Amino acid sequence: MQNNILSTMRSLKLIDGCKSTQVYAINPSSTTNTNGGGNSGSGEKLLHQLQDHLRVNSVRSKTRTSSNLDAKILQTNLLQEALLPYGLPSTDLVEPQIETCLKFVNFVETLADVYRRIEGCPQFEKSQFYVEQGAIFKGLSDPKLFRRSLRSARQHAVDVHTKIVLAAWLRFERREDELDGSSPLDCCGRNTECPKASLVSGYDPESVFDDCVCRRVGNDEVVDDNGDDGSVVEDDDSEGFTRIQHEECSTSEEILDMSFVVGEEEVWCIRDNIASLSRPFETLLCGSFIESSREKINFTQNGISAEVIRALELYSRKKRVDSFNPQLVLELLTLANRFCCDELKSACDVYLSSLVIDKERALMLMDYGLEEAASLLVAACLQVFLRDLPGSLHDQQVMKYFCTSDASNKLALTGHSSFLLYYFFSQTAIEEDMESNTTVMLLERLVESATESWQKQLVFHQLGCVMYERKEYKDAQNWFEAAAEAGHVYSFVGVARTKYKRGHKYTAYKLMNSLISDYNPTGWMYQERSLYCVGKEKLSDLEKATELDPTLSFPYKYRAIALLEDAKLGAAISEVNKVIGFKVSPDCLELRAWFSIAFEDYEGALRDIRALLTLEPDYKMFNGKMPGEQLVELLRAHVQQWSQADCWMQLYDRWSSVDDIGSLAVVHHMLANDPGKSLLRFRQSLLLLRLNCQKAAMRSLRLARNCSTSDHERLVYEGWILYDTGHREEALAKAEESISIHRSFEAFFLKAYALADSNLDDESSSYVIHLLEEALRCPSDGLRKGQALNNLGSVYVDCEKLDLAADCYMNALNIKHTRAHQGLARVYHLKNQRKAAYDEMTKLIEKARNNASAYEKRSEYCDREMAKKDLTMATQLDPLRTYPYRYRAAVLMDDHKEEEAIAELFSICELHSTIPWGNNAATLRDCEAALCLDPAHVDTLKLYSEARERIGDQQQNGFEDLDSNDALDS
Repeated sequence: MQNNILSTMRSLKLIDGCKSTQVYAINPSSTTNTNGGGNSGSGEKLLHQLQDHLRVNSVRSKTRTSSNLDAKILQTNLLQEALLPYGLPSTDLVEPQIETCLKFVNFVETLADVYRRIEGCPQFEKSQFYVEQGAIFKGLSDPKLFRRSLRSARQHAVDVHTKIVLAAWLRFERREDELDGSSPLDCCGRNTECPKASLVSGYDPESVFDDCVCRRVGNDEVVDDNGDDGSVVEDDDSEGFTRIQHEECSTSEEILDMSFVVGEEEVWCIRDNIASLSRPFETLLCGSFIESSREKINFTQNGISAEVIRALELYSRKKRVDSFNPQLVLELLTLANRFCCDELKSACDVYLSSLVIDKERALMLMDYGLEEAASLLVAACLQVFLRDLPGSLHDQQVMKYFCTSDASNKLALTGHSSFLLYYFFSQTAIEEDMESNTTVMLLERLVESATESWQKQLVFHQLGCVMYERKEYKDAQNWFEAAAEAGHVYSFVGVARTKYKRGHKYTAYKLMNSLISDYNPTGWMYQERSLYCVGKEKLSDLEKATELDPTLSFPYKYRAIALLEDAKLGAAISEVNKVIGFKVSPDCLELRAWFSIAFEDYEGALRDIRALLTLEPDYKMFNGKMPGEQLVELLRAHVQQWSQADCWMQLYDRWSSVDDIGSLAVVHHMLANDPGKSLLRFRQSLLLLRLNCQKAAMRSLRLARNCSTSDHERLVYEGWILYDTGHREEALAKAEESISIHRSFEAFFLKAYALADSNLDDESSSYVIHLLEEALRCPSDGLRKGQALNNLGSVYVDCEKLDLAADCYMNALNIKHTRAHQGLARVYHLKNQRKAAYDEMTKLIEKARNNASAYEKRSEYCDREMAKKDLTMATQLDPLRTYPYRYRAAVLMDDHKEEEAIAELFSICELHSTIPWGNNAATLRDCEAALCLDPAHVDTLKLYSEARERIGDQQQNGFEDLDSNDALDS
């Protein structure tokens, strides 16, 4: 903006301001007078004339300048109106979102309880408890915990229904539906998610992570044993008839002692074979009915064709149905149901389920399966629908099987209506479109299937959230009240909010007030109560909310907007910067962009909007009134334009200064010019992972995979997708396959990274070093090579090769990989050069935009007082970092201040199980909660075992005391 104004000013012809049409003539006669007085008079006259001239032109110049200033102000106002058409944010319009997940007043106790129940339940029941654990983890910021619960639930699943739902859910977590060329029944290579393995009933927890036997095949390759294409409606029945006739030749040596007559056709059978198929046939053919003594039995009026009877006779001898065409098998299935032929029904069910290879066939066979109660066939069809989510939500032909009560009842008859099924469906629908009718109907079915307390709490609360978003406040209040009555305390937030929306502000305030009095206060309680206060009380509640839970973003946003309304724009931006420093979210980036536009910092606004659109490409600004891309186009006209080469330079600089948001904005700019660049999409995913935006990072990885132009590149991105979703072995296989095609930096780097994610012995470490050296020999840019050098240095440190590690870190710093300062500091520390380590971390703090981790790490290289200052700064910059709380708690424990230590840890809801308090019951509870989060944590397992032994000893001593007292009494 300033450049434009200066350019405008330079273009003005300032000399025109001194021009005038009036001529001030000097009287020539006055010059002839030689009298001094005359000269003085004429001089004064000339001076007056000059002063008048300057005065007039000065007024005209001021008028012209004032006019230019008015034009400048007008131009600025017009620009502001174009960029801020809906004005600035208001404190009256902002409110925190009601979270749709389960939230608990005593989270530690909740985790401990579910851990105890998982450990104490029978093996066959573990799956349902892991699903409950997943529902608890859903409210946490780390999606890996939720995915781990899903894998554990799948591992312990027993029945087919549970297996297909959980396998489909695990696939959905990777969003493989967004990968070009994928189909619903694609398999990742392990039994955990294999569509064929999921259709096998039985409990086998040890094999679920083994390689599966299925292979990916195209639809045209899936045929039955006789070359039939598997269609149900258009098969030629004569072909099946010919096959049956051919098989009948083999009966010539057997005794055909009876026949079924159908119309004019007669089908000869072996009576005992047919009678063995079911009790009704046995009673008919060998019981007290008259047909038992007849050679010919008339079946003309039964609605069964002669072809079906021939197939039945053949099955009675061969016990197979795979030689029949699908239409004939469907008719056999109907006959099996009518005459209770369980083995025949099962054979038909298995064969028909094998024909379900895509959505089209699933839709074709689903009705047959439901009508004939063919459980495996319905499972196969259901599996396709589930593995095609979220696409299935938008297909009315699919959703008719799930949305109504009648549909749910039909599924229940086949054993395929469950809370788990509708839980998966409803969570997907909430993510896709929270306000849709489909979401409401699926949640209503979830209500019908909820039996456990936690299930009712969840579904009632989520229905309340959906109704609230639909502005149906009365219904929302009813659902929230039902959830609260079921035991979900957080749902009182929804009750209060809906009362407030319906005009009962004071009632909402009293409700939250009583909640704070009745329970151990949490940050969200004070945050909610602040909505129903004004003035200092409101700000006091928000400060208390931040004190109890510094991760809540609403208090920062409200304070920032309040500062803006007080015309303290700089302070407003500083306040919102606090939350963006540790929790990057679209709403906070939007708010800062809003402020930046008001501050006429258009480059800063454009940076934040580009980063925002990276997180949510379809985001709408200004309370959903303007598409983000539209605002980008408006702002581009008022900032410096960059070429693609400029963008690379900017990316290099911002990456080096650990400015992740700035780097995201540059990558977004570059992708606008070259949207098909897979390398840029991959860089984008790395930045998003740094910012802990895993959902957006996975989307970028999928786009990178879809944009890849070669097989070896595609395999690398598929490997990263698998690795980031917990499939390490599969990721390694992708890396090896990519290397076999083409030796590339990224393939070697992926393999080294995945191998290093374990406890490395000397041999493994040497191999990782070799892989990283191979990667560095391959072409790549400085950004990635710096990261490889940094990782190589880290492996050298673990191998105690400090000089080699220092060389790696120095080489990384030479190409501006700023994070290498931290590795070099570690080397200095291990060499007992503590001052050098401290100085190295100081360099990182000075260079990095995001430096909370640097403050935390520097605290290890200084004395206690300086360490406390650094850790206090780390907490201010990023309250999510747990090490500072644990350090301060340990210091308090050293000073014998146990209560303060516990309070320090609870301030971040950090589990204090690693500190033996002396209260064995509390230690045991905290260990159980910690093991719920990380079941393999060695130190916690050791402490848990010690706590259990101490409690056992105390109980034993108590029993001995009782025995001695009894002896004294006697």
